Amino acid sequence: QVQLVESGGGCVQAGDSLKLSCAVSGRAFSSWTMAWFRRAPGKEREFVAAINWSGSRTYYTDSVKGRFTISRDNAKLTVYLQMRSLKAEDTAVYSCATRPGVEDVMRESTYNYWGQGTQVTVSS
Repeated sequence: QVQLVESGGGCVQAGDSLKLSCAVSGRAFSSWTMAWFRRAPGKEREFVAAINWSGSRTYYTDSVKGRFTISRDNAKLTVYLQMRSLKAEDTAVYSCATRPGVEDVMRESTYNYWGQGTQVTVSS
């Protein structure tokens, strides 16, 4: 069984930075793709960023490119999302997810395991 636990969320001002972490238990972590999704109030969950098993390939939705950075530490079984220049529209519950392979990494339905999420609130 694979379990994911997010941390690092909070309330910040627009322009601030925040770093989310997702700790993973289970043997699949080092060989699977990791991703972050978010769900804003009243909206569908959307893809934010993904990283392949080695960290050599990263993927971002257009709205966060240049502001967010996804990374992973396979030795620590942890994936990170460094968020900079935060905007009010970044307010959402952020969840990490994992799956094998890198096909269709932006598609929510392809992910096998999910964390509970951590709230990020950005005030303008």
